[in-house]
Amino acid sequence: MLKKLRVRFVCIVMAIVLAMLSVIFALVLHFTRQSLAQESISMMQSVATDPRQLNWPGASSSRLPYFTVHVSAFGTMRVSGNSFYDLTDTELLTSLVEEAIDSRDTAGQIPAYNLRFYKVREPGGETVIFADVSSETATMRSLWKLCLLIGSGSLAVFFVLSLLLARWAVRPVEKAWAQQKQFVSDASHELKTPLTVILTNAELLQDGDYPETEKRSLADNILTMARQMRGLVESLLELARVDNGAVRTSFEEIDLSDLAEKALLPFEPVFYEKGLALETGVEPGIRVRGSEKHLRQVMEILLDNAQKYSAPGTVICKLEKQGHSHCLLSVCTPGEPLSPREAKDVFKRFYRADKVRSMDHSYGLGLAIADNIVQEHGGKIWCEGGEGKNTFFVQLPRETHN
Repeated sequence: MLKKLRVRFVCIVMAIVLAMLSVIFALVLHFTRQSLAQESISMMQSVATDPRQLNWPGASSSRLPYFTVHVSAFGTMRVSGNSFYDLTDTELLTSLVEEAIDSRDTAGQIPAYNLRFYKVREPGGETVIFADVSSETATMRSLWKLCLLIGSGSLAVFFVLSLLLARWAVRPVEKAWAQQKQFVSDASHELKTPLTVILTNAELLQDGDYPETEKRSLADNILTMARQMRGLVESLLELARVDNGAVRTSFEEIDLSDLAEKALLPFEPVFYEKGLALETGVEPGIRVRGSEKHLRQVMEILLDNAQKYSAPGTVICKLEKQGHSHCLLSVCTPGEPLSPREAKDVFKRFYRADKVRSMDHSYGLGLAIADNIVQEHGGKIWCEGGEGKNTFFVQLPRETHN
């Protein structure tokens, strides 16, 4: 699919370039031809005022490749011109004059003889000026060749550039496609295990020989796995809603300090039961513009991960102003520090640093959801590991009122 997309991109670019070059060269050829023709006709009009002129206007040292034929009312012809032409061929001159006079146009061309004519009606008959257009034709032919040469070279250059541009343009699509395949693979893996457990226990329930005392346990297993699957599906739906921009629909100015205090309260007994100490430091009066529901969800995700993956010790949660226009939320947990690579990968969907997909109701989606929510709020989230701890930071733009 990506190869077809690149080919289509190159074809579209080349079609656009070809159309543009064709239009540009067509305009150049058209206006050049018009300019040469107008220059020639202007010269012939100047000659018509005095048929004895044998020089280009403004260039008296140049002999003009033209001749004039005056046809009287009685049909006699009087020819004048320069030595560029053989004016003794009466039969040829007669045919040229007849063709010019029969034309409805005042000016025109006789391509067979590379001549342009211009007719002037006079009281005693009609004068026809003939001018040679060989140089004009040669100029146009040279210009055609030059346009073809430049066009071919330009197309070759643009073809190479379009190949490079196609690779660059398709790279985000290629990355998204790879992420999508990985996402489907990971989601399938997460759903496969609980489905297997549910199917196995359901088959055992249908077995009439299976002890009745054990069937209660089988039903509990099915219920546990079903709830876990529901949690996974709800997380996937939440991730889809965030991806589709549902966060921005509920933006308003909120007190983030108050929101942080409320989000911390339910976790205090949870940390206590886990044998962890929770130290907090929330600076009052910090206000941001965003979705209260989703920002609370970010805090809950960070605190939930802290109580799940923290080593024994103290978890420190802080919210403070940063500079004039930002605020910084941090959750610091004791434990084995993540490497710089792992600190980036933890925000990927279904990623777990320990590579173990245990049934702990954690699907590796929480930080991915938090990352998307923070981005929708114009902020950024990152992790830093070192000195026996891991710290998650969330930076958000702060509402300032002068």
